[in-house]
Amino acid sequence: MVNKVILVGNLGRDPELKHLPSGQGICQFSIATSESYTDKGGQKQEKTEWHRIVAWEKLGEVCARYLGKGSKVYVEGKLQTREYEKDGQKHYQTEIVAREVKFLSEKKAGAPAAAAAPDDEPF
Repeated sequence: MVNKVILVGNLGRDPELKHLPSGQGICQFSIATSESYTDKGGQKQEKTEWHRIVAWEKLGEVCARYLGKGSKVYVEGKLQTREYEKDGQKHYQTEIVAREVKFLSEKKAGAPAAAAAPDDEPF
């Protein structure tokens, strides 16, 4: 079976880097992808989708350090839905767990062109 997602889009806000009680780092950010089409009335339309991205450990640290709102990125990873409870109600969050992130915007000083998660990451 295959669970692979490839996206190219722009960050909607600066990434957030947090550390879990275990010390494991997690970076979260959202990217927008857009597609254009012509509707039945001949009008050009654009649809934007927002995607929640999660990058763990070193990959997350690199993303938090070098990405910012508006940065264009290529993200490759897997689709994951997790369940959590808030105020007694179950909620579901679908996100892309990044395995590779390529920076497509002009680089900040010292930024790598791409970053990848080590093979031993807990995905």
